[in-house]
Amino acid sequence: MAVRVAVLGAGSFGSCLAILCADRGHEVTLWTRDPALAETIARERRNPRYLKEIEFPASIRTSTDVQQALAGAEMVILAVPSHAVRETMAQARPWLPAEALIVSTVKGLELDTGKTMDAVLEEVLPPVHHPRLVFLSGPSFAHEVARRKPTVLTVACRQEPYAIAVQSLLSCPWFRCYSDTDVIGVEVGGALKNVIAIAVGVCDGLEMGANARAATMTRGLAEITRLGVAMGANPLTFLGLSGMGDLVLTCTGDLSRNRRVGLALGRGRSLDDVLAELGEVAEGVRTTYAACQLAERLGVEMPIAEGVRALLDGKVDPRAGATALLTRQLRGEKDWNYQRKPK
Repeated sequence: MAVRVAVLGAGSFGSCLAILCADRGHEVTLWTRDPALAETIARERRNPRYLKEIEFPASIRTSTDVQQALAGAEMVILAVPSHAVRETMAQARPWLPAEALIVSTVKGLELDTGKTMDAVLEEVLPPVHHPRLVFLSGPSFAHEVARRKPTVLTVACRQEPYAIAVQSLLSCPWFRCYSDTDVIGVEVGGALKNVIAIAVGVCDGLEMGANARAATMTRGLAEITRLGVAMGANPLTFLGLSGMGDLVLTCTGDLSRNRRVGLALGRGRSLDDVLAELGEVAEGVRTTYAACQLAERLGVEMPIAEGVRALLDGKVDPRAGATALLTRQLRGEKDWNYQRKPK
């Protein structure tokens, strides 16, 4: 079934999902704030900033008018950086069709509040939209999605029928979605893996070896799980696509922006230089601060995330930070309590 889709955000992931939806036969409008970018995509059928080598289907329309982009939309895909979600959706709110499925692809926590994107969206949007808030996450580099390489993700919604609806609208022979109802787990896994990817990148930048990489990923997954469970997530979610799956990809893939930040820091470069050269948002930097503040409020121990924060703040050099983690008080591997937050 073909539907009308509005994609809010013309970055790499918004662009690749616009391509996917057009391939699925949906009527797609890609919204961006930048008139020059919208005009260039419409004229050249390419995004000159992201996915430069990928040709856009002729059916994709571009717009800088959010009212126009949302007119009649049956599915709205939100693909902006986490720090832009509140502003973007406040702008979109008057024009969102009441029956539209709202699909967030944002992997991050709000810096000032530590809130997940579902909490932010529930604050910004009226209650009529809350049941249809759906969250897409999992191991997915935009360049590979745009090239139609096999990709498997999770779509989560507290109202399972809406997750299944999005699953049906997006899935195709090379893009498979699994449905879930654990919104918190899917969001926390997608956000926190970026923090661990910075830590893994630092290990690799220091040439500490494959053993250190595997250990950092494994202990990082334990930290993610502790925080997620304290927030009410199902611990099994973190063994799935939006947990371990996304963590493995982001920590080991050369296309990972957060891994590249860590690599450069491990090789002695400054954070400002790294981010300037990157030219794209590395969500893990902001999420590190938000996650550490959230963990402190909840009483959750996250030594790797704390180490990344100290490194980003310039309070410790990479090798000293790694040594500090390795020389912490010895303990049992499962020496941590978790209790799921009552729903």
